[in-house]
Amino acid sequence: MANSSTLHSKGPGTGAEEVPSVPRSLAAPRKVALLTGITGQDGSYLTELLLSKGYEVHGLMRRSSNFNTQRLEHIYHDPHATPSAQRPPMRLHYADLSDSSSLRRALDLVLPDEVYNLAAQSHVAVSYEIPDYTADVVATGALRLLEAVRLSTKPMRYYQAGSSEMFGSTPPPQSETTPFHPRSPYAAAKVAAHWYTVNYREAYGLFACNGVLFNHESPRRGENFVTRKITRAVGRIKVGLQTKVFLGNLSAGRDWGFAGDYVEAMWLMLQQDKPADYVVATQECHTVEEFLQAAFGYAGLDWKDHVAIDKKYFRPAEVDSLQGDASKSRKELGWKPKVGFQQLVQMMVDNDIELAKQEKVLVDAGYRDPKQQA
Repeated sequence: MANSSTLHSKGPGTGAEEVPSVPRSLAAPRKVALLTGITGQDGSYLTELLLSKGYEVHGLMRRSSNFNTQRLEHIYHDPHATPSAQRPPMRLHYADLSDSSSLRRALDLVLPDEVYNLAAQSHVAVSYEIPDYTADVVATGALRLLEAVRLSTKPMRYYQAGSSEMFGSTPPPQSETTPFHPRSPYAAAKVAAHWYTVNYREAYGLFACNGVLFNHESPRRGENFVTRKITRAVGRIKVGLQTKVFLGNLSAGRDWGFAGDYVEAMWLMLQQDKPADYVVATQECHTVEEFLQAAFGYAGLDWKDHVAIDKKYFRPAEVDSLQGDASKSRKELGWKPKVGFQQLVQMMVDNDIELAKQEKVLVDAGYRDPKQQA
């Protein structure tokens, strides 16, 4: 980790390098935010939002042999490419929620006004395969970060990313007062992180908020999540690269919204006079089958011709229906979603048809195996 006179910066396709920072005393006053999970779907949208509001944004990322900053490529500016261009006030630092010393060093270096904990092992099915790791990063990782915030010399506002999966088998609609009944290691770990956040707020007076966000999707969603798996398949089937997609429970109902809308709610929580917990949702429920109908239908395809059921995609403990009651968020935050279900599906399908067309060019030229996805 760099000392206080330098910041780590990493660009897609490059190593991490040391670059001089602007002395805080000479720079124009601006709020500073620190994000875990900045390279993920929510992290990239939240970074865009914060930069548009004049923030200086710092993101924590894990060391990896593969570059995983694709979602930030449009934001990052290589200072060596065009020195005359103004760099966005965004920096990346190596740290990990499993390493408390790296978290404390990052907080001491950045001294943020706001901390957003978005990082997680966030795939429900995978959490059954690696439950220990999921608990360590999702639950204990949040505790490590909360403790680092508590021990900091500067007061900070803290946002903890919760999940509708915490409600599990509790019947909908689900609100801030609905009891949790988690049905996966991931959901149970998120419940622990939620209560750690409440405890630190009550015990130490931290300005700490839980955002219980229902499913939120976008063209930046990971391709192993069911919505993106579907829209990627639609694109590939449309251009002839694929014929079938294998799925699990089609009757599962979810409250799906647009991730770009939901990050605004995160930010609004930390702008309030008092910390609290909020459910963020569209208040509409659609099944996986309805998502299939919308996605394939928009592309002029019949989903029944291309979808096969594979029992390996069923969960050991299913969550049948999640539908949020976001009345509190609408009343106290003034937040409501801008993108509806059909618009969200069409946005994702348009993106993935274009991506599939690019893939097909490479396949037709012999540069890629048609079975290989981007």
